[in-house]
Amino acid sequence: MNHSIEILATALFALAILHTFLTPRFEHLAHAGGAHAGLWHFMGEIEAVFGIWATVLIIVMAASIGSTSTVEHLEGLNFTEPMFVFAIMVIAASRPVLEICGTLVEQLARVLPLPQPVARYFVVLCGVPLLGSLVTEPAAMTLAALLLREHYYSQNVSHRFKYATLGALFVNISIGGTLTSFAAPPVLMVAGAWGWDSAFMASSFGWKAAIAVLINTTLLTMLFRSELQGILPRATAPSDTTIPWPVIAIHLLCLAGVVLYGHHPVVFLAIFLLFLGFADAYARYQDRLILREGLMVALFLAGLVVLGSFQQWWLQPILSGLHDTVLFFGAMGLTAFTDNAALTYLGSLVEGSTEGFRYALVAGAVSGGGLTVIANAPNPAGFAVLRECFEDGAISPLGLLAAAALPTVVAAGAFLVL
Repeated sequence: MNHSIEILATALFALAILHTFLTPRFEHLAHAGGAHAGLWHFMGEIEAVFGIWATVLIIVMAASIGSTSTVEHLEGLNFTEPMFVFAIMVIAASRPVLEICGTLVEQLARVLPLPQPVARYFVVLCGVPLLGSLVTEPAAMTLAALLLREHYYSQNVSHRFKYATLGALFVNISIGGTLTSFAAPPVLMVAGAWGWDSAFMASSFGWKAAIAVLINTTLLTMLFRSELQGILPRATAPSDTTIPWPVIAIHLLCLAGVVLYGHHPVVFLAIFLLFLGFADAYARYQDRLILREGLMVALFLAGLVVLGSFQQWWLQPILSGLHDTVLFFGAMGLTAFTDNAALTYLGSLVEGSTEGFRYALVAGAVSGGGLTVIANAPNPAGFAVLRECFEDGAISPLGLLAAAALPTVVAAGAFLVL
């Protein structure tokens, strides 16, 4: 590709990152009203940011190298991840799946010798991210965010609680999927090339990640214990429809099918379409499907794929020239500005890499996966579910960065010391 296009794409990538930090300001302007409130709201949609700037890049490319070459470039990119996240988000957020997961969380919470709101919080923030190693991180993020919104964010909780919980959730999700080789996007990018199976991941990364998740959750639970104890039981309207087990089973089978065939869009999209048909046929057992939220997250990730495809020219030389320890911290820092899956993929292209290089790259990438919305593919899903619970319907990127700092340090310490 023309180097001038690569430079332009990098400049637009930087503008997109800057735009993410300005979304709260745009949302504030939108809430102030006026003739252009709709435009400010669109600019404030963090899920639309990378789609907007990717569109600018595509228009410029079409004008400079021709529409045929531009289309050929786009067709050569891999958009499996945006499609997968969209499908898994919608299925995981369906009422039958959410109810069965909520029931399991309640049962586990009763085992803990803690007040119910405190115990439930602990299970959601610790157990669900680790479950992501089986159901994939995007599904775990969707489930955890919905449960947090239902039981805590919808209550009169403090601003500090919301950000601290969000930061810990993003970090726990990012590292919680490393017990297997297929659940975390940054691991998935290198597992085949480096021969990493689930047994290797569990022994080299997973147990350390589990300890870090446990520490992060324990610290946060202790910090907000008094606030959690003051949360009243959620008032629920009586339901006149008990969901039959066959309906729940079909939903879980669809979820499992999408996870199992997550590398094959033709298959998992076919399963997803069948799910949509079944959900419509039994609409009385459904709440509103989060189709809009899922599509916006898919747009975000697709834009990230388009812009990220041009970043190899400067990222790969940086990665290949770093010592293992420096690489760990470099990857953790770079993850705040680019998707950690893209980062590990570029690292997998480095020829003759050592085991130390590989460990440092992946460990650093997953440790920094909670610092920003673009750091880890599931993060936009959490944003989409929880952002309306924040002032002006916007989450401050700087607030997230500050909230995720301590959990990130804990994660980094676990991977470096243990």
